[in-house]
Amino acid sequence: MKGINRARTGIAGVVATFTVLALAACGGGSDTSGDGGDGESGGGGSDAIRVGFSQLGAESGWRTANTESVKESLSEENGFDLTFVDAQQKQENQIKALRDFIAQDVDVIAFSPVIETGWDEVLQEIKDSGIPVVLVDRTVDTTVEDPYVTWIGADFTQEGTTAGEWVAENAPDAKIFELQGTLGSGAQVDREEGFGEVVGDQIIGKASGNFTRAEGKTAVEAALQAYPDMTMIFTHNDDMGLGAIEAIEAAGKVPGTDIQIVSVDGVRDGLQALVDKKFNYVVECNPVFGDQLAELIKKVYDGEDVPKETIVIDEAFDQTITQETVDARAY
Repeated sequence: MKGINRARTGIAGVVATFTVLALAACGGGSDTSGDGGDGESGGGGSDAIRVGFSQLGAESGWRTANTESVKESLSEENGFDLTFVDAQQKQENQIKALRDFIAQDVDVIAFSPVIETGWDEVLQEIKDSGIPVVLVDRTVDTTVEDPYVTWIGADFTQEGTTAGEWVAENAPDAKIFELQGTLGSGAQVDREEGFGEVVGDQIIGKASGNFTRAEGKTAVEAALQAYPDMTMIFTHNDDMGLGAIEAIEAAGKVPGTDIQIVSVDGVRDGLQALVDKKFNYVVECNPVFGDQLAELIKKVYDGEDVPKETIVIDEAFDQTITQETVDARAY
């Protein structure tokens, strides 16, 4: 193998520098096997960097855009031999995929963890194998020392903080129901923390919609009964917020007016809801960073210094957004 020391004992020491990078374009569906355990290989040549990538699922429009960006960037044409596995939001599928990558002796393992905890054993196995790990989008909470070389993703806590600051300024008396993402995931934990630190005293109830439109709708249907005085929903992603719109309208109320909706993601459907005045504020979480991921993996493979963290810079949008802006979105 060229460019990378299989022992990789010196990696942890050279990646301690923290940098913040901005993207030119700012948490997937796949056509991999249905059981989430076997992946598709890009079939790159002998000089290609062999990457095993485990995506956590295809739960939202954001995840679909992220997957497309990763696959496009980690292509054979760009010098990669990609094995991609969709874990279907099941940690056991993801752990199996990671162990398969070890058995395949790939050059680099990258994955977006379903939840933060429960990775100690498999991360230790990867470390013992000498294969470097790149975390994508979400983070892990583990006792394994130096479990990954680098991480790339958004600042979820700041996203929650940005949403909370808008609420504090524009709806300081709102009674808020918080529509949480998958419990235990980095996006759920950090967005809840950031939002709660700003306007936690305004939150009257919480429930998980698991980042999906259908479960978001179900959670809001129940919340409308349990919290009849709520005037706002803070949703951890757009898809759950779109499900909330359906529930609100079915209850005879007007989303964006009777019940305001503040969301995180910035996918096209979410921003369209903002144009249509059904969402009130959206904090972007940019999924299109496959090109940056590819550059990080190349540097890791070549043994170059990389930042410990690369934070994707997000925007935020209110109801002044135009249809032209939405139509021009890449995702």
